[in-house]
Amino acid sequence: MSKPVMVTGDSTLDLSPELYERFHIKTVPLTIGLGGESYQDGVNFSTPQMFERYHKDGTLPETAAPSLQSFLDFFKSFTDEGYEVVHVDISSDLSSTYNTARLAAEEVGGVYVVDSRMLSTGVGLLAIEGVECAEKGMSAADIAAHLESLTGKVSTSFVLDTLEFMYKGGRCSATAAFGANLLKIKPGLEMKDGKLDVYKKYRGNMNNVYRQYITERLEGKKIRPGHIFLTESGEIDEGLLEELMQLIKEKSGCREVHHTVAGATIASHCGPRCLGVLFIEE
Repeated sequence: MSKPVMVTGDSTLDLSPELYERFHIKTVPLTIGLGGESYQDGVNFSTPQMFERYHKDGTLPETAAPSLQSFLDFFKSFTDEGYEVVHVDISSDLSSTYNTARLAAEEVGGVYVVDSRMLSTGVGLLAIEGVECAEKGMSAADIAAHLESLTGKVSTSFVLDTLEFMYKGGRCSATAAFGANLLKIKPGLEMKDGKLDVYKKYRGNMNNVYRQYITERLEGKKIRPGHIFLTESGEIDEGLLEELMQLIKEKSGCREVHHTVAGATIASHCGPRCLGVLFIEE
């Protein structure tokens, strides 16, 4: 008889507190370093706190993967209770989190680590899928294999209001950031083969860009009808968000449209007013 399965992830899953509770998904936090202090992403440091500090003095945090010991303690807390663990991490091309988790899993045993090849709620979608598979009685090994087979079907994309944060985080050049600002370009980014690349350059009022981006990402797509996410990094008008949620419902046909705010790890690179629509394709 197979053991019960616990599905876990790192704090870049960017799910809401309600979704973590509903699906019983546990996470290990990445580390946030700011002004000589160390914080835990989503535990004692939030995205609004980060932007408040940035607007005050221009300081951005440094982010780091959980330590090997953190993963060992995290996994053992479940395996000691008789669980097997399916753990889903941010793309190994973006962070060392996956490789550290894999080393811990080899030492603990009974832990299956999945490289999502995604970030943010693109990883969260796989974690939810893992929970739903566990509820159907699938084994941990089979769930991990199933999630790995889905990584190429997850659509993870965002549109940025500014490249300033990508530049300060070392993920684009000063020339690219200056040019985008000068020409009022709003970059559209998507995950491909585990990396984040620019797929389109939008122009115009950001409110109109959001609508254009959502429409283009959803039209003509065969979307799995379960879950779809509107994930944003904050500082977007609540009324506009409600309109965009309705647009997603109309265009996607999904049963559940979830709204979440990106954690500090992800938001520190994309900046405020970043917005994405994330889903799994058939």
